[in-house]
Amino acid sequence: MKTLGVAHLTALDLAPAVLVREAGRAGFAAVGLRLHPVQPGARAYPVAQGSRAMGELKAVMAGEGVQVADIEFVALTPEVQVADCEALLAAGAELGAQSLTVSGDDPDHARLTQRFAALCELASGYGLRVDLEFMRWRPVATLQHALAVVTAAGQGNSGVLLDALHLFRSGGDVAALAGVDPGYLRAVQLCDAPRLAPVEALIIQEAREGRLLPGLGQLPLAALLGALPVDVQISVETPTRQHAGKQSLRQAYDATCSWLACV
Repeated sequence: MKTLGVAHLTALDLAPAVLVREAGRAGFAAVGLRLHPVQPGARAYPVAQGSRAMGELKAVMAGEGVQVADIEFVALTPEVQVADCEALLAAGAELGAQSLTVSGDDPDHARLTQRFAALCELASGYGLRVDLEFMRWRPVATLQHALAVVTAAGQGNSGVLLDALHLFRSGGDVAALAGVDPGYLRAVQLCDAPRLAPVEALIIQEAREGRLLPGLGQLPLAALLGALPVDVQISVETPTRQHAGKQSLRQAYDATCSWLACV
């Protein structure tokens, strides 16, 4: 079976050290960490390079045998300053993360592409990849738009984070992956959902607190995995109002393993 990671949003109420411990005990081999808020005032857990908190977190990681696959989340707005991301990148590098996740929140394609390229250049000095995640309600809303930014930026350490819910809710399908350079598809986040989307007013709510565990919905997840590179990093992102904390982690791991065994 493929190595499984879990996105922090699955149990965002848990601070990083607790998340790592409980994710490892649930069975996950890797975690994503929300070290930067998705928007001002949103929940996040900054950990500074070389800090005592960093040392404690790394000790828990070593004790549980859990890696950090990715750090998040930077919204590339018109106001963002790429240089301000350096401390975040340094922390990610110390944790051994592979990538930083960003979103495209600037309607100016040229400016967004330039900022994305500059962030990739900065991240390369820390050994990190930058993955652009598209979401239906953001300026970069589709796979095609995300690929346009990434390809125009022309950076070797760039990619597109493929979230199953965002792909299908933005009008995408598995066939859209056929012509994509596999080098851009290094990570996928899995969840399930009904085939039909909710009304527009509930799209964000579904994504943030209404996802289903893999195998409990109607999304063509098996076909999606079959269209991705065999070495793609799989993370489970299943935030829900019904469960939180370590309970949500154990359910996410057990359900995903059972589903993968049947694929």
